[in-house]
Amino acid sequence: MTRKPLGFWLSAIALLAASAAHAQSAPALKLNDRGYYEARGVNVLVFNNWYDSLFSDSKISGVELIQRDVRTATNGDVRLSPTPGQWDPIGKLIERKVDPATGVIEATLEYAEYGFRYVIRAEPRGDGVVLSINLDEPLPAALEGKAGFNLEFLPSAYFRKTYMVDGKPALFPLYPSSDMAPATGPAGRAEPLPLASGRQIVLAPEDGARRVRVEAGTGRVSLYDGRDQAQNGWYVLRGEIPAGRTGRVLEWTVTAQADAGWVRPPMIAHSQLGYAPDQKKVAVLELDRNDAARPPARLLRLTDKGDYVPALVGAVKPWGHYLRYDYATFDFSAVKTPGAYVIAYGATRSAPFRIDPALYADAWFSTLDVYFPVAMDHLFVNEAYRVWHGDSHRDDALQAPVNHEHLDLYAQGPTTDTRFKPMEHIPGLNVGGWYDAGDFDIRTQTQYNVIRTMVETWEKFGLTRDQTTIDQARRHVEMHVPDGQPDLVQQIGHGALQLVAQFRAVGHALNGIVEPDVGQYTHLGDAVTKTDGRVYDPGLASGQIQGDRSGTPDDRWAFTNKSTPLNYGSIAALAAASRALRGHDDALADESLAIARRVWDEEHTHAPDLFRHGNTTGGDLVDEEFAAAVELLIATKDAKYAQRIDALWPQVEARFAANAQTAAQAIPFMPSAYKARMEPAVRAFAAQADKMAAANPFGVLITEGGWAGSGQVVEIGLTNYALHMAFPDIVKADGVFRALDFVYGTHPGSNLSLVSAVGTQSKEVAYGNNRADFSFIAGGVVPGVLVIKPDLPENKEDWPFFWGENEYVINVGASYIQLVNSANALVQAKR
Repeated sequence: MTRKPLGFWLSAIALLAASAAHAQSAPALKLNDRGYYEARGVNVLVFNNWYDSLFSDSKISGVELIQRDVRTATNGDVRLSPTPGQWDPIGKLIERKVDPATGVIEATLEYAEYGFRYVIRAEPRGDGVVLSINLDEPLPAALEGKAGFNLEFLPSAYFRKTYMVDGKPALFPLYPSSDMAPATGPAGRAEPLPLASGRQIVLAPEDGARRVRVEAGTGRVSLYDGRDQAQNGWYVLRGEIPAGRTGRVLEWTVTAQADAGWVRPPMIAHSQLGYAPDQKKVAVLELDRNDAARPPARLLRLTDKGDYVPALVGAVKPWGHYLRYDYATFDFSAVKTPGAYVIAYGATRSAPFRIDPALYADAWFSTLDVYFPVAMDHLFVNEAYRVWHGDSHRDDALQAPVNHEHLDLYAQGPTTDTRFKPMEHIPGLNVGGWYDAGDFDIRTQTQYNVIRTMVETWEKFGLTRDQTTIDQARRHVEMHVPDGQPDLVQQIGHGALQLVAQFRAVGHALNGIVEPDVGQYTHLGDAVTKTDGRVYDPGLASGQIQGDRSGTPDDRWAFTNKSTPLNYGSIAALAAASRALRGHDDALADESLAIARRVWDEEHTHAPDLFRHGNTTGGDLVDEEFAAAVELLIATKDAKYAQRIDALWPQVEARFAANAQTAAQAIPFMPSAYKARMEPAVRAFAAQADKMAAANPFGVLITEGGWAGSGQVVEIGLTNYALHMAFPDIVKADGVFRALDFVYGTHPGSNLSLVSAVGTQSKEVAYGNNRADFSFIAGGVVPGVLVIKPDLPENKEDWPFFWGENEYVINVGASYIQLVNSANALVQAKR
């Protein structure tokens, strides 16, 4: 054994003494008035949040731990395997009871299919919480050896840190490398074996901000690495529930390191891109409730010598309390001189940003130049030395089987509504379209919304930017290589190709085209490797290949039930596309408009088809028909569409916020009485917008739930622009800039730009189909700040797998391009 110097042992003794003293003075956890346990720097939530039934396990549930305002653990609940995946069984929450007098929280849950009901009880004890599983009946025999209490820890919070099991140290694996137990049975899966087991496990003993001690009152605690089974897995602490026992069958004491003196540093929420000279410029200061200091804020101009010269110094204006923080604002609108600036508040300093009249002129380039080309399905996409993906899904698509509910919000009813039999190939669908979100499906409802948004952007702003070669004949895309055609028009054409293909193939809009099973659905990497690109032929043996046919049933499925709202949404997009494509691809323009006119007439010969499932069968019937009428009116000037707009107006007015942009589009093509008829709804919208802007210090709608709200913020900004242009005396332009400020960093929780690679500091770890690489796609827009109930704003910057916070979606990308150009138009018009 190597002898240690005396100084080492003295330091160690001092550290242990300090730790012991700190432990003695650690503040106790107490139940606060918001329904969770709290001590300075530590919160323990007990079923304040519940599983998102729309998307299965969203990692927002059960017992959760927040350390120094970072949520580090979640999903504390009884599960049926050590490292359950997204679609594994989850107990159903029956009841949550809180006793304010004792601080005890009890949650009753059940697995009804097993007749298994249990109670998770939490009770504060000093600076920890005692968690127990309580049973009135013994564990069902079918769950013996399967049921256990799991608590999942965020891997990125513990990368490069140690853990100790009964005093024995080890290092958290940066990359999964656990031993696995062999799969059992034909449908079995390999399960990770524990990294370690013991009576006491301490996570990150060296880091008070992440230290957690779990002591088992009964049984043992085991640590697993769920990433061996799935890239989005977490580190899991688990204790098995013993068979044949009732009462308190499992007990853990969970203690995180509180700190009586901890104060969260101020966060300066500002636009990472910057501001136009004449726009309103307000930074929002997010402050710990225990931070009493209120120094002045300083706007500093950065010189080319690296000096920071004061441009404005002023007191901050208190706003009040929101979520879990106090807020103040710093208005520096008076500063209009172009340049690079930072904001300083005490010891906190922002990233540099610009004041520049040309600020918005190019802020959308990466979304059109990079994000959308990468999202293009059915094409080979290359960028210099990098192949983003091959010519994917050449084998699209098989008719989905009847009476089938898919794992991702698609379903096929009792009929196919097509001439094709279940699992029969539907020809002609292997063209056009974009990957929807971070996955690889073609969701028709998203596709047509993107097309309409792009067309409106083209018609309003005439964006002729050409930086991408798109060759449909060769099925090839070359990024950063101009081809003489406006990229925006080519993207519109790419979307229209897919919608036209659907009508050619089956006569109506499809719900969508999607991977058939979990194995393919969770595919990460190049989409061209997900299928063999050959049409499935059931007459061939598995793995057999003959020409462009194969015996491998890996083709995507088309869900095909008729939906009148989907038809209207699709023909609205095709009518719009026909206008943008005119002069660029006249054949596609003609066919798009012909389909739109024909399907409109067909839909008005029968009662609407209202097949509904998930979020894949179209929007509200009135909204979709109204959109189709407006787009067809603009494309044809036919009075019958104007008459239908008039007839629909009472229902549209009742849903005005959802239809305001479309309604404004119609104004130049309708009689003057139409605009006058709109005015009461516009005034009501303006009043509601003012009320919404005052509800929080950021001046935009901030949503709660399983999906964050940057998309809604962008859409409200676009609505504000459309109504401002039509009714400038009623609706002001401020909402356009507030929406962009929010997207660029003026939001709670952090100040990162939600547009990857746009702004000084932006989302560089996001949920694209490249998420396993912890990377980003330039120009993609993420959902943003998710409010973990009741009061924690969250956007994980180091963990891409939260789709509700970090997943790119194509419709928000298209809307973002339009919003930036709307702001630029306002700025240039004022100049």
